Amino acid sequence: MVKKKDRSGDSELKWAVLSDVHGNLEALEAVLGYISKEDINKVAFLGDIVGYGANPNECIDLLRGKAEVIVAGNHDCGTIGLVDISCFNIVAKAAIRWTRKQISSDNSSFLSGISLTSVVDDLTFVHSTPCDPQNWGYLFSKSDVIKNFNFYQNRICFLGHSHVPAIFIKDSKGRVISSRTPTIQLKDGYKYMINVGSVGQPRDGIPMAAFGVFDAGKSLFTLNRVPYDIKTAQEKIRVAGLPEALAKRLAVGR
Repeated sequence: MVKKKDRSGDSELKWAVLSDVHGNLEALEAVLGYISKEDINKVAFLGDIVGYGANPNECIDLLRGKAEVIVAGNHDCGTIGLVDISCFNIVAKAAIRWTRKQISSDNSSFLSGISLTSVVDDLTFVHSTPCDPQNWGYLFSKSDVIKNFNFYQNRICFLGHSHVPAIFIKDSKGRVISSRTPTIQLKDGYKYMINVGSVGQPRDGIPMAAFGVFDAGKSLFTLNRVPYDIKTAQEKIRVAGLPEALAKRLAVGR
């Protein structure tokens, strides 16, 4: 999987940036329903369409029809055998093994063809980190954040993977800070790494689907929350025979 570059961007674009759906069709439909009513020009998806939830094929089909940018996540790659899942926890492994049996050959081929990163004008899209996207690292420390600012040339890098929204900022003097404010005005001369959280399995204690909207014309980022039918998503997980923990965690956002 190689980096994909696209020069078709526009400074007036308004992007919806989604990540980590994890087979949760109810959450994805709620987010796409919200987006359809807003002045959104393009949709970017930051990986992990599948894993954990009970509707992998339906989620892939929806995103293939809606997103202009799609990059691969570790669960996507694990499903098609491109990632060794032995390091996954027991629940994640069970979900991947179940997903492998469910996914269509067409959707498997689709997952095989998406890249790890995508670049559109001054935006970088990646699932884990720009430094080492194929190793699925996290930004656990300030030193991790500082290092990763050096691995993309654009102004903004959007990422997911942790399921926890966060904004990392490098100012014009090179100082690095973090923020969890839901709306931020981006400044000239600054660099940003923005984690948009998770559509299908939030882990910050808020069970509503999370995603970002970036207004390029106004240089404004907003984290959005959308309620969805959690009970139906839980019931589907149980009927599928997936681990009970995957159903329970949806209600608490952990």
